[in-house]
Amino acid sequence: MGQHLIDTNAVSDYFSASFPSKGLAFMDSIVDSIPNLSVITQIELLCWKTDADKEQKVKDFIADSLVLQIDAEVISNCVHIRRELKIKTPDAIIAATALAYGFILITNNIKDFGKIEGLEIINPHQLE
Repeated sequence: MGQHLIDTNAVSDYFSASFPSKGLAFMDSIVDSIPNLSVITQIELLCWKTDADKEQKVKDFIADSLVLQIDAEVISNCVHIRRELKIKTPDAIIAATALAYGFILITNNIKDFGKIEGLEIINPHQLE
Protein backbone atom coordinates (compact mmCIF):
# COMPACT_ATOMS: atom_id res chain seq x y z
CA MET A 1 0.00 0.00 0.00
CA GLY A 2 1.45 3.37 -1.02
CA GLN A 3 1.44 6.65 0.83
CA HIS A 4 -1.71 8.77 0.78
CA LEU A 5 -2.63 12.45 0.84
CA ILE A 6 -6.01 13.21 2.40
CA ASP A 7 -8.22 15.85 0.78
CA THR A 8 -10.33 18.13 2.95
CA ASN A 9 -13.64 16.52 1.95
CA ALA A 10 -12.33 13.10 3.03
CA VAL A 11 -11.40 14.49 6.46
CA SER A 12 -14.87 15.98 6.78
CA ASP A 13 -16.55 12.72 5.81
CA TYR A 14 -14.29 10.80 8.18
CA PHE A 15 -15.13 13.07 11.12
CA SER A 16 -18.84 12.70 10.37
CA ALA A 17 -18.48 8.91 9.85
CA SER A 18 -20.34 9.15 6.55
CA PHE A 19 -18.24 6.53 4.75
CA PRO A 20 -19.54 3.00 4.21
CA SER A 21 -17.95 0.42 6.53
CA LYS A 22 -15.08 -0.49 4.16
CA GLY A 23 -14.36 3.18 3.51
CA LEU A 24 -14.35 3.91 7.23
CA ALA A 25 -12.02 0.96 7.92
CA PHE A 26 -9.70 2.18 5.15
CA MET A 27 -9.66 5.70 6.60
CA ASP A 28 -9.05 4.33 10.11
CA SER A 29 -5.93 2.59 8.79
CA ILE A 30 -4.69 5.82 7.16
CA VAL A 31 -5.43 7.98 10.20
CA ASP A 32 -3.88 5.44 12.60
CA SER A 33 -0.57 5.92 10.80
CA ILE A 34 0.73 9.45 10.29
CA PRO A 35 -1.75 11.11 7.89
CA ASN A 36 -0.37 13.33 5.12
CA LEU A 37 -2.10 16.65 4.42
CA SER A 38 -1.46 19.50 2.04
CA VAL A 39 -0.99 22.89 3.66
CA ILE A 40 -4.17 23.82 1.74
CA THR A 41 -6.12 21.13 3.59
CA GLN A 42 -4.69 22.42 6.87
CA ILE A 43 -5.92 25.92 6.04
CA GLU A 44 -9.35 24.69 4.93
CA LEU A 45 -9.78 22.59 8.08
CA LEU A 46 -8.82 25.47 10.36
CA CYS A 47 -11.37 27.71 8.61
CA TRP A 48 -14.31 25.47 9.57
CA LYS A 49 -16.85 27.29 11.71
CA THR A 50 -17.67 24.79 14.40
CA ASP A 51 -17.97 24.33 18.14
CA ALA A 52 -14.94 24.33 20.45
CA ASP A 53 -14.86 20.53 20.85
CA LYS A 54 -14.80 19.85 17.12
CA GLU A 55 -12.29 22.66 16.58
CA GLN A 56 -9.96 21.00 19.09
CA LYS A 57 -10.48 17.63 17.39
CA VAL A 58 -9.46 19.22 14.07
CA LYS A 59 -6.39 20.86 15.64
CA ASP A 60 -5.38 17.54 17.22
CA PHE A 61 -5.81 15.77 13.87
CA ILE A 62 -3.58 18.34 12.15
CA ALA A 63 -0.99 18.09 14.93
CA ASP A 64 -0.87 14.30 14.42
CA SER A 65 -0.45 14.73 10.64
CA LEU A 66 2.47 15.51 8.38
CA VAL A 67 1.56 18.80 6.68
CA LEU A 68 3.30 19.11 3.33
CA GLN A 69 4.27 22.62 2.31
CA ILE A 70 4.34 24.21 -1.12
CA ASP A 71 7.79 23.76 -2.64
CA ALA A 72 9.21 24.28 -6.14
CA GLU A 73 7.98 20.92 -7.46
CA VAL A 74 4.47 21.50 -6.10
CA ILE A 75 4.44 24.93 -7.74
CA SER A 76 5.59 23.51 -11.06
CA ASN A 77 2.94 20.76 -10.95
CA CYS A 78 0.28 23.28 -9.95
CA VAL A 79 1.12 25.61 -12.83
CA HIS A 80 0.93 22.70 -15.27
CA ILE A 81 -2.45 21.56 -13.87
CA ARG A 82 -3.90 25.10 -13.92
CA ARG A 83 -2.74 25.68 -17.50
CA GLU A 84 -4.24 22.41 -18.73
CA LEU A 85 -7.47 22.20 -16.74
CA LYS A 86 -10.05 24.50 -15.22
CA ILE A 87 -9.44 23.53 -11.62
CA LYS A 88 -9.49 25.95 -8.70
CA THR A 89 -6.05 26.83 -7.36
CA PRO A 90 -6.52 25.16 -3.92
CA ASP A 91 -7.51 21.86 -5.57
CA ALA A 92 -4.66 22.20 -8.06
CA ILE A 93 -2.21 22.66 -5.17
CA ILE A 94 -3.56 19.58 -3.39
CA ALA A 95 -3.26 17.51 -6.59
CA ALA A 96 0.19 18.96 -7.29
CA THR A 97 1.30 17.98 -3.79
CA ALA A 98 0.11 14.39 -4.27
CA LEU A 99 1.93 14.21 -7.61
CA ALA A 100 5.13 15.76 -6.23
CA TYR A 101 5.33 13.18 -3.44
CA GLY A 102 3.98 10.25 -5.45
CA PHE A 103 1.02 9.91 -3.08
CA ILE A 104 -2.43 8.52 -3.76
CA LEU A 105 -5.08 11.20 -3.19
CA ILE A 106 -7.99 10.27 -0.91
CA THR A 107 -10.99 12.31 -2.03
CA ASN A 108 -14.58 12.09 -3.17
CA ASN A 109 -14.04 14.96 -5.64
CA ILE A 110 -13.62 12.73 -8.66
CA LYS A 111 -15.15 15.40 -10.92
CA ASP A 112 -12.13 17.70 -10.62
CA PHE A 113 -9.29 15.42 -9.58
CA GLY A 114 -10.22 12.63 -12.01
CA LYS A 115 -9.14 14.80 -14.96
CA ILE A 116 -5.53 15.09 -13.80
CA GLU A 117 -3.17 12.84 -15.69
CA GLY A 118 -1.00 10.67 -13.48
CA LEU A 119 -2.94 11.37 -10.28
CA GLU A 120 -4.04 8.19 -8.53
CA ILE A 121 -7.26 8.57 -6.52
CA ILE A 122 -9.11 6.53 -3.93
CA ASN A 123 -12.67 7.47 -3.01
CA PRO A 124 -13.57 5.77 0.32
CA HIS A 125 -17.27 6.12 -0.59
CA GLN A 126 -16.70 3.69 -3.45
CA LEU A 127 -14.83 0.97 -1.55
CA GLU A 128 -16.76 -2.26 -1.35
